[in-house]
Amino acid sequence: MVTSGKVWLLPVKPTLFNYSMVLRYDLVYVGYRNTIFYTICGTTINVILTLLCAYPLSRKDLLGRGFFTFLFTFTMLFSGGMIPSYILMRNLKLLNTVWAMMLPGAISVTNMIVVRTYFQNSVPIELLEASKIDGCSDINYFFKILLPLSHAVIAVIALFYAVGHWNAYFNAFLYLSRQSLYPLQLFLREILVQNKFSGDMIDPEFAEAMLGLYEVLKYAIIVLSTAPLMCFYPLAQRHFVKGVMIGSLKG
Repeated sequence: MVTSGKVWLLPVKPTLFNYSMVLRYDLVYVGYRNTIFYTICGTTINVILTLLCAYPLSRKDLLGRGFFTFLFTFTMLFSGGMIPSYILMRNLKLLNTVWAMMLPGAISVTNMIVVRTYFQNSVPIELLEASKIDGCSDINYFFKILLPLSHAVIAVIALFYAVGHWNAYFNAFLYLSRQSLYPLQLFLREILVQNKFSGDMIDPEFAEAMLGLYEVLKYAIIVLSTAPLMCFYPLAQRHFVKGVMIGSLKG
C-alpha cells in the first residue's frame, strides 16, 4: 500500500497477517531465544566487570592508578583488528560458542570512566572514611554502601550494554556458523540485506499469491525486533533521566 501510493496519513486495510506469517516459523523464536540469552547474560557480565574495574580506579590511594587508567584509555584509540581478533577467538576455542557473543567487548572503557567519575564526584569520600572507622572492609563498603547509592549509574550503563547486545550482529557474523546460535539481528540482516528466506519459511501458494511478500515480512520483522526494547525503555526512564548527566560539568 505504501509503495503504491495509496497511504497518505491513516493505514489502509490494516491487518496483522504479516506478523502471523513471521511468528509461524521456528527461526524467529530461535533468534529471540538466543538474543534474550545474550542480552541478559552479556549485560550481567558487562555491569559486573565495569563496576569491579571502576571502583579501584576511583580510589585515589590506588598504587599505579594513572598507569592502569592509561592502559584502559589506550584501548579506546587502538584495537587488534578484525583478523587478529578472529585468530585469537579461534585459538581460545570460542568460535561457535555462546561466549563469542559475550566475552569480546566484555567491558566498555567509556562506561567504566562514567562509573568511575560517578564514584568520585557523587559519593562523598567521608562515607568511606566513616565506614573504615567502624571497621568496614573495602569489600563490605563496595557492596553495602557504594552499590546501593549507585542505582542510577548502574541502570544507565545496563541499558547501554543491553541495547548493544540486542542490536549486535557483527560478532555473530564473524564467529558463528551454526544457525542454532544465531541472534535475531543476524536473521534480520539476512532478510534485509540478502532478501534471503529459508525454503520452509514461506508456503508456495502464499509466495505466488502475494505481491511484495518479502517487503511485508521485512517490516514485520523490524517491528518485532525493536518492540521489546521499546517496551523496556519506559521502565528504565526514571533512572535514565537521573543518570544521563552523570560525569557532566556543573556550573
